[in-house]
Amino acid sequence: MTNKKVVPMDQKSKKYWEMKKTSDNDASIYIEGAIASDDDWSRGQDDTSAAQFRDDLKELGNVSTIDLHINSGGGSVFEGIAIYNMLKQNPAKINVHIDALAASIASVIAMSGDTIFMPKNSMLMIHNPLTMVMGNAKELRKQADDLDQIAKASRQSYLQKTGDKLDEATLETLLDEETWLTADEAVEYGLADVVEEANQVAASVDKQYMQKYKHVPKQLIKKTTAKDEQKERQEIMDHIQHLDEIEKQTNLILGGTK
Repeated sequence: MTNKKVVPMDQKSKKYWEMKKTSDNDASIYIEGAIASDDDWSRGQDDTSAAQFRDDLKELGNVSTIDLHINSGGGSVFEGIAIYNMLKQNPAKINVHIDALAASIASVIAMSGDTIFMPKNSMLMIHNPLTMVMGNAKELRKQADDLDQIAKASRQSYLQKTGDKLDEATLETLLDEETWLTADEAVEYGLADVVEEANQVAASVDKQYMQKYKHVPKQLIKKTTAKDEQKERQEIMDHIQHLDEIEKQTNLILGGTK
């Protein structure tokens, strides 16, 4: 008997990051799309976990500068906080480039940078952590308390970066209101350092996370086409088939019949 996830090779997704050395002393990291933990069925197994990010970071060796490019609408809070801590502890100088969007937990990862660069048409979104939960009243109250503790960790990441440009009361208001900041506004609050010329990079937004946000700027909302709807239906069907395959293999392992 085994408890290992049964994930067909065609169901595995690529990592949401890419790392490469650009010289003996320099490296680049690209974080794009949803920041997913390894328990997300659509992301495969251990190849997309913070542990693998740690191993890939170690393989870069003792570089002196890391250029971190971010274009993400957010994702797993714990995954993002783990990556933030790894980068903060890394001795290299971290230059963060928000190519188009750093939203939710991706904005926390951005705070790991010694210098944060934002093109004039890029955006930074900060908010309080969200979750979906089912349970009794006691369990729901505990979940709310847990969210408060998670929020404290994120607030400290922002405040450590902003210094005296942003006080905690103002930050809490920005988080409560789910604030989408332009590059100029981010610099004003100390959440970024340098405003660069606008670029043509399109924001990378995972629909499952975008639907949870309340104040998404109109320019980031893509119109749904018939082709998009067909693709979504196919993804649902693929998921159902995937679950059916797991059930069949589980019955085989346990000696049952189908």
